[in-house]
Amino acid sequence: MKKTSCFIMVPVMCLMIAGTVSCMMDYADNFELANGHVVVLTDPDGTGDKFEDFLDNPFIDTEVENVSTFSVDADGAAYAYMRRMVNQGFRPTRAAVRIEEYLNYFTFDYPDPAGGKDVAINAEVGACPWQPEHKLLRLGIKGRDIYQGKHPKSNYVFLLDISGSMATKDKLPLLQEGMKAMIDYLDPDDRISIVTYASGEKKVLESTPVREASKIKKAIGKLVASGSTAGHSGMRMAYEECLANYIEGGNNRVILGTDGDFNVGETSTEAILELAENYAAKGIYLTVCGFGTGNLNDSMMERVSNAGNGTYEYIDSEDELTKVFVIERNKFTSVANDVKNQVTFDKEMVKSYRLIGYENRVLGKEDFDNDKKDAGEIGASQTITALYEIVPAEGFAKSKVIAKYDLRYKEALGDASIPLTMDIAVSDPDGSSANLDLAAGIAAYGMMLRQTRYQGSSSFAMAHELVSRSIRNSAGFDPYQLQLRENLLELIDKADRIKYED
Repeated sequence: MKKTSCFIMVPVMCLMIAGTVSCMMDYADNFELANGHVVVLTDPDGTGDKFEDFLDNPFIDTEVENVSTFSVDADGAAYAYMRRMVNQGFRPTRAAVRIEEYLNYFTFDYPDPAGGKDVAINAEVGACPWQPEHKLLRLGIKGRDIYQGKHPKSNYVFLLDISGSMATKDKLPLLQEGMKAMIDYLDPDDRISIVTYASGEKKVLESTPVREASKIKKAIGKLVASGSTAGHSGMRMAYEECLANYIEGGNNRVILGTDGDFNVGETSTEAILELAENYAAKGIYLTVCGFGTGNLNDSMMERVSNAGNGTYEYIDSEDELTKVFVIERNKFTSVANDVKNQVTFDKEMVKSYRLIGYENRVLGKEDFDNDKKDAGEIGASQTITALYEIVPAEGFAKSKVIAKYDLRYKEALGDASIPLTMDIAVSDPDGSSANLDLAAGIAAYGMMLRQTRYQGSSSFAMAHELVSRSIRNSAGFDPYQLQLRENLLELIDKADRIKYED
């Protein structure tokens, strides 16, 4: 795979203004300016897959702005897409590398919430492997567990793309197997509807209790891929079906399975986003699952899942299908809504800072206390991780508080937010826990794939060593016995062996 992706390079000049990036550019049809970031629609190497490129978060001087605010991101699609590319002998295009999704693909060893809270927060400061004079700040969040028999009743609508491009075995057939497997683990009183779309939309199964599993599986098994892709009308029908069977206090969710874009009917991304936002406001969540390559509109699917208060996953294999639909199915139940983070750095302790990843989740300082501002959700048992690279100020010292960490979340959409807060102190400025090693190793790997200017002395070998050290020091932590960290080591080594063409 060639080193450069197939998008038009446009001169860009970026200036630091009040802690944000201000960019001036020559405009082209496939460029837009969004949230301070240059957005480039790319079709890397002519694969047909579409991504939005973005600028890496810069270092921000605390004298200019010492408050950093961002929404959580619980997606895992970018990691699974990377795995597919690397296993096929290619490195993913840099626009496909979202480091926050690499981090949050993994379950970290974080303490459970206590005192009746829905989430727990933790933090640590330690060494920065790729810039020894800098430090890393890791933030951790964990959603409460939902134990067997305590799940809220679920009202699922499977919205399935059965257009012709879904016919290959890694698309519709894989999706069908995932849905069948998921049904075996649901409560008998949960309900399933199925809406399909191709050249038109169709409700192929009315809302049916899971106790009639054979009826549901029979309807799934009959699906055949053909036609074009009228996704917008299908989405509207699915949302209406979910609303018609709405369970008060339950888990009402549309699960969209598709390989790509909507190319028939209303195809405007803004119209699709508006549709998702309107139903999210009514308490209906959206999970988007992407399949295959060649027609994948990653850009659209990520944005729609964000607008729909949901998550975006990419299914590259039967193992990933099992992980998403069976092993981690608890994540389909949101336990914390509109989750926002804010870190206030002590100017005497921290000279500057950089949030690694979360580029499209950065919020304004004023958004933190605004309960009308939308943010991401956290599923049951889910962990969320964020990393800051910080440049210490002269006053930086052990046992000192360097920052305050605040988080706000809602128990249900529309509620008033609940605040959590903690001081972040330096216990061992040169230390590194198993959690920090894993996060640093993932970040170093992501920066190598993005070829970012901030990678410092990062290397694939460094990423491998950090993840290996995390495994050695984590006392066998592997909550689902998936060996994801060991698999990451294999991917790092494979990516290191892949050479770009000249």
